[in-house]
Order: sequence, then C-alpha cells, then structure tokens
Amino acid sequence: MAVVTNYTTLQSLIERYLARSDLTADVPQFVQMWEERFYRDSANWASWMETALSVSITSNVAALPNDYLGLKVAYISGQSAPLQRVTLAQLYARYPRGGGTSGQAAYIARDGSNFRFGPEAVSGTLEGTYYAKPTTLRADGDGVNWLITNAPDLCLYGALLEAQPFLKDSTWIDTWQRYYNEALMAYRSQFKEEEYLAPFTVAV
Repeated sequence: MAVVTNYTTLQSLIERYLARSDLTADVPQFVQMWEERFYRDSANWASWMETALSVSITSNVAALPNDYLGLKVAYISGQSAPLQRVTLAQLYARYPRGGGTSGQAAYIARDGSNFRFGPEAVSGTLEGTYYAKPTTLRADGDGVNWLITNAPDLCLYGALLEAQPFLKDSTWIDTWQRYYNEALMAYRSQFKEEEYLAPFTVAV
C-alpha cells in the first residue's frame, strides 16, 4: 500500500480506496470539503495550530489576524492578568460605547473583524496566543503538512466520507464513519491532557 507523505499521495490513496479511476478531478473536492468542515469545529483546534498574537490597538480596537479561528489567551502589553472573554452584548451592557470608561482592560469581545475591550479606552498592544487556520492541504501542495505527517488516516477517512454523497453510494458510509471516528478520537486525545490540567493551586 502506498505511504501517504503529501497531498498528491493522499489523493492517490483515496482513489485506490474508492476503486474508481474516473475521480481524479473530483478527489480534491472531497479533501477540501472534509478539511473545511474539520477546521470549523473548535473541538479540533489544538496546540499545533497555536500562533503568537501581537496586534496594535488603534482607536480602542485591535484587528483580528487574517488566519484567526479562535482566541486561546490574550492580555494587554504591560498588564499581567489575562483578559476575560465575553460576548459583544455582555461587553456593551457593562461598558456602553462612548461612555468614556477607562482603566485597566479586563474584558475582550469579538466584533466582526475586530476585538473590543472593556473598559473602552485602551491603548498598547494586544498580545497572547490564538488558533490560526493552517495552510490548507490544497494550498500546501506537496509541502510538509502537520495533518498529513501526523494524522494521515484522519485525512483519508474524512475525504472518503465526503465522497459518498457524490457517489450516491451508502454501502461504505458506516465503515468510513467508524474509522473516521476512531481517528478523530485519537487525534483529539493527543491534546486533551495539556488542555485539561488539574486545578492550579498556589502553596502558601
């Protein structure tokens, strides 16, 4: 069996599993549909997707990075305490815009393509860590890709699942779904321990 080492070999293996030689032009679509679905689920965001956050705050807002998926931790430069995530409605209810509130920022909320803060008047740099959408398999081509290297089974079975509605064939759905669920559970378990540590206590 061929070893999956890049995007091209992944596509070749998908064709072999489907036992169809007429799907060369369609396989990239199966991979794309699975990959986009995978990244939309925050349960799949993990440490390999973490990127340092450093954005200047201008007119009390900070722009989201172009590859932003979600925030892990953030703070204002010069402050030691991390900002608490709240919804935009919660932020505006506590700190109405134009109210002239100032002081050390304690809260952060997403507003479209920007972050807003409470209290409202903030300056400096927003720093921390966020989950960035990685370069997609199709864009990465045959370059080194974390998913291809560390979870080729996840990519394979995810794409095979996406192929079934296109092929209008339900014969293998249960099989691919079972294999995909096992691969997804193994993927998530790699990062579960570091995300759910024991409660932190300070010795007195």
